Amino acid sequence: MNYRKEKLIITVALTGNVPTKEMNPHTPITVEEIVDDIIKCKEIGASVAHIHVRDKEGNPTCDRELYKEVLDELEKRSCDIITQLSTGARGGGNTSEWRGQMLDLNTEMASLSTGSSNFATQVNANSFELIEELANKMYSNNIKPEIEAFDLGMIDNAKYLIKKGVLKPPLQFNLVMNVRGSVSGTPRNLLHMVESLPEGSTFTVSGIGPSQVPMLTMSILLGGHTRTGLEDTILYDKGILATNPMLVERVVRIAKELGREVAIPNEARMILGLK
Repeated sequence: MNYRKEKLIITVALTGNVPTKEMNPHTPITVEEIVDDIIKCKEIGASVAHIHVRDKEGNPTCDRELYKEVLDELEKRSCDIITQLSTGARGGGNTSEWRGQMLDLNTEMASLSTGSSNFATQVNANSFELIEELANKMYSNNIKPEIEAFDLGMIDNAKYLIKKGVLKPPLQFNLVMNVRGSVSGTPRNLLHMVESLPEGSTFTVSGIGPSQVPMLTMSILLGGHTRTGLEDTILYDKGILATNPMLVERVVRIAKELGREVAIPNEARMILGLK
């Protein structure tokens, strides 16, 4: 594979469900803060925004109206970044109705975990019934799922769901490396997961915490794509708090040193096969 051939898609995961202002004061919590960070990161080189929202108390939520506010404000400010809404298990209730309530909005992508795993303080629960219901709602609204794989079993589950007709290839994966309770962030583990992907898939890599730089660099070398942001690491380096723009700037710099051009949003749409 000529890893320099295809341009690099940089996804920015701005908020997540875990970071707080107390942990890192740069964490965007309000709609205005989230949109401001998305626009700054897009200007630096991000072409996909992985979006979570928080309620008035700063708690994770799947509230449709808050997602709509973010999307409406991005449209108002003429930001053409690809939006990817989170349907993750930490956003409150664990039904497809709650977790998928925003999937009728004008977005191009949404996250879809294809299995259950452990988080540091709770279970990431995703039954096959829930996965299928969320996937069906995504496809009915012309939204491309991004398969969030926290371990090898989730890739195998995705293959099973392709055979069953629930998922429609080619698939886009995000390989989430180094979450406590899931696959550790090592080169050997990442290579095995990449080699296990269904044929024709595209993939992004998230390196959680200290695995961030080595995992993202390895993804660039393998011809994959990258995800960064405060959802994945609140530190830029030991003792240095990160900002979302700082983290995107670092990925752009690494890509340049490795000879990989960075994709703009419309180029990312072509690579991901978005309609």
